[in-house]
Amino acid sequence: MLYAVIDIGSNAARLLFANAWQINNETYVEKASLIRIPLRLGNDVFSTGLISKEKVQDLVTTMQAYKLLIDVYKPAEVRVLATAAMREAANSEKILQTVKSKTKLEIRVISGREEANIIRSTNRMEIFETSKPIFFIDVGGGSTEISMVVNHKLIDLKSFKIGTLRMVHNNYSPDLWKRIENWLKTQMKDYQDAICVGSGGNINKLNKLYGDSEAKFLTTEKLKYAYTQLSPLTVDERMNRFGFRLDRADVIVPAAEIFLRIMNILKVDGVFVPKIGLADGMVHILHENFLKKNPGHSDSINDMLESVR
Repeated sequence: MLYAVIDIGSNAARLLFANAWQINNETYVEKASLIRIPLRLGNDVFSTGLISKEKVQDLVTTMQAYKLLIDVYKPAEVRVLATAAMREAANSEKILQTVKSKTKLEIRVISGREEANIIRSTNRMEIFETSKPIFFIDVGGGSTEISMVVNHKLIDLKSFKIGTLRMVHNNYSPDLWKRIENWLKTQMKDYQDAICVGSGGNINKLNKLYGDSEAKFLTTEKLKYAYTQLSPLTVDERMNRFGFRLDRADVIVPAAEIFLRIMNILKVDGVFVPKIGLADGMVHILHENFLKKNPGHSDSINDMLESVR
């Protein structure tokens, strides 16, 4: 089945169309199309506390365009989620009403904990067959969500107000890193080793450039090398040398720093990068909820093949 999810983050607004199906009680998601518009709502929110009229208009225009695509694709269900920037904007309620009146799309602002839970719902990887604690780390523009899972069971999760745009604007608490360190060490008090799973556009790009895309693994040493290579360069130099978009070139170094700090605290040798995100997780949840409501429905590969014979 086809689903559509719009993720309105601090950096960009993304529209994902994805097909979902289930085999042996496991839900699989395959991207059909992904559109990304770098709205940068966080630039306003983390500097003034408000989203400007210009950015509101950009958001409305983007949502109108997305609505037209949704009308053509005709997905089974649609969800629109907003995260840190919309959570903290003082004028968010008015913006939600404006978007709904002009597009008929209802934006749901989710908490950091819910954001982490949705992302974690995509945990269909072989590395989970381990007794080691697994830390899911999602670095966005306005927040970083960390979930700890042991033997497929959620132990704890936390949303921290640190993200790439917050670092660009120096908009985070001075004691934040100490709080992150204390929380991580508390979670690890009964364990020796951990595994990290990273998500977000920046870690995906870093893994593509410096890691092992086939194994979906970026070693700590290679991430350190990436950081030391990229951090001395200007934004223009990063764009010219690596072909980064402007909205990637200015935040990829803060993202690398956030991941490195967390990985150093956990003393891991690298991070798995399976290309998962908020929209992917929401598609998982939508399809699993559909199957619960429609227990007679079958969408296995065998049944789909049978239907076209």
